[in-house]
Amino acid sequence: MAHDVMTRVPASAPAGSGARTPRRRRGAGHWTAWAFLAPVVVYLVAFYAYPLYRNLDLSLRHYTVRSFVQGDAPFSGLDNYRTVFADPTFGPALLHTLVFTFVSIAFQFAIGLALAVFFAQNFRLSATLRALFLVPWLLPLIVSASTWTWMLNSDSGIVNAALELIHVDPVNWLTSPDWALTSVIIANIWIGIPFNLVVLYSGLQAIPADVYEAAAIDGATGWQRFWRITFPLLRPVSAITLLLGLVYTLKVFDIIWIMTKGGPADASTTFATWSYRLSFGNLLPEFGPGAAVGNLLIIMALFFGLLYIRFQRRQA
Repeated sequence: MAHDVMTRVPASAPAGSGARTPRRRRGAGHWTAWAFLAPVVVYLVAFYAYPLYRNLDLSLRHYTVRSFVQGDAPFSGLDNYRTVFADPTFGPALLHTLVFTFVSIAFQFAIGLALAVFFAQNFRLSATLRALFLVPWLLPLIVSASTWTWMLNSDSGIVNAALELIHVDPVNWLTSPDWALTSVIIANIWIGIPFNLVVLYSGLQAIPADVYEAAAIDGATGWQRFWRITFPLLRPVSAITLLLGLVYTLKVFDIIWIMTKGGPADASTTFATWSYRLSFGNLLPEFGPGAAVGNLLIIMALFFGLLYIRFQRRQA
């Protein structure tokens, strides 16, 4: 029996050494996974986490040009936020931001969906026309904004020239407080339609054709097929399209700044342009309040993002 025990011990040793091999492999695989993740982590930290931290730090300290360079700004707590809330520009800027965002998204989505349904018919020249509709999206924003500035010019703009042909008085699109916000909204709608068209058109292609055939056999009209089939099945794609459009439109700066610079008399000022003007648009920049306004934009985007996540969970 002792001989049996002695013979079993050596026999079990190779099994033990073989059991350690998978552990070594798992350890190597673990480090390999981290090696692949490292570039993404570095990118997120360098271009997202650190800028967010710096913006938060700016909003909680009293920075001047000297302290911004030397890095010795005193801690001021929420004073910058109190300054922003007490500023008379806050109310109009918040209203303009909400109006600019929701009106732009509503028209971009509605027109983009209508065009997506139209191009889903796959008629002749459909692909060519879709490619032409992508031009506003492909152009640099400075080119698009400059083009709209020229078109809406009060004296030499093509829009007022067209109004004169139908005996309508010219409109001061960019210099009138009543029309400045409308002008930048029109330009932003034109730029954002192609994005909605592309995403929604892709979503329409994923809807099975036999569903429409069955509805047609049952006698459903085109309008009924849209409301009972297209719109419900397109809801997940529509939700992400609206969310991305919302986050993008909240932070639109270049279009407004090039066309009106937030004027006249703050008539088209949004949080994005106000933040820039506070931080860089004056001889004595106010870095703290400017960063505070930027953080308010981040909070608004985060709020709508959380609403989207909750909506998705309820749909699941």
